[in-house]
Amino acid sequence: MGQALAHRYARAGDKVACVDLDAARANLTRAALPGEGHLALSANVGSDDAMEQVHERIASEWGGVDVLVNNAGIATGGAMVDTTMAEWRNVLEINLLGVVRGCRLFLPGMIAAGRGQVINTASFAGLAGAPSIMSYGVAKAAVVALSEQLRAEVADKGVTVSVLCPAFFRTNLLESWQGDPKLKSFADRMMASSPDTLEGVADRVFAAVERGEFLVLPTRHEPMRWRLKRWFPNLYFKQLLKLVRARGAGH
Repeated sequence: MGQALAHRYARAGDKVACVDLDAARANLTRAALPGEGHLALSANVGSDDAMEQVHERIASEWGGVDVLVNNAGIATGGAMVDTTMAEWRNVLEINLLGVVRGCRLFLPGMIAAGRGQVINTASFAGLAGAPSIMSYGVAKAAVVALSEQLRAEVADKGVTVSVLCPAFFRTNLLESWQGDPKLKSFADRMMASSPDTLEGVADRVFAAVERGEFLVLPTRHEPMRWRLKRWFPNLYFKQLLKLVRARGAGH
C-alpha cells in the first residue's frame, strides 16, 4: 500500500520520498512515479540509526515534509500460547516503534512550520479483537492508541493525524509472514476473495485524509463491522466467535 500511496501523491503533484528495506525496490518505485524530484531511500524502520539517516537526508534535500506516511510493517499470526518473545519484540519494534520513530523525527519540523499531515497505517486487526493474530493485533491496536493521543497533542499546532485500519486486500504483506502457516493460508485466501483492490483502497485513503478524517476504514465491509462493535459489542463478539468457529471447521 505504501507504493500505491506514493503513486497517488505523485499524481497529485507532490514530491515523494520512497523508503524501503530493499534499495532496489525503492529505486523501482521512484523511477515509476510521475513527476520529478522524488527520492529513493533504503532503511529499516526498526533501526534508530537508519531512520535518523532518512530524516537527515530528507532535511538536507527538502528541509522537511508536509505529509508523513508511517506504513512499513510485517505480518505475524498465532495464538498467545504459540507466540515467542522474539516474535513480540520483532513485531513491536517494526509495526509500533517504526511509527514512533517516524513521528518523533518528522513532527518537530511540521510543528515548527505550523502545518502537516501524519498518516499511520494500523489495521482493522487493531480494532477487531480477533483471536490468533495476537502480536500483530496488539501492535496495530497500539498504533491506533498512539494516533488518538497524537491527534490531541497536535490539534492546535496545524498538524492533522489519520490512522488507517483496512482489512484484507491483496498486497505483499504476507511476504514478511512469521507464525502459523495455516493462518498464513487463511490470510492469503481472504486477500484473494476481497472485493477491494489496492488502487481503490489507496484512492479512498487519499480522499479521506484530504477531508481530514481521523479513523479511515478504507475496505468495503469494515465501516459496518466497526459500527456493530461500537454500538452492539456483545452481538459483535458473538458474530466474531461464529466466524472463528466456522473458520476452524473449514480447516
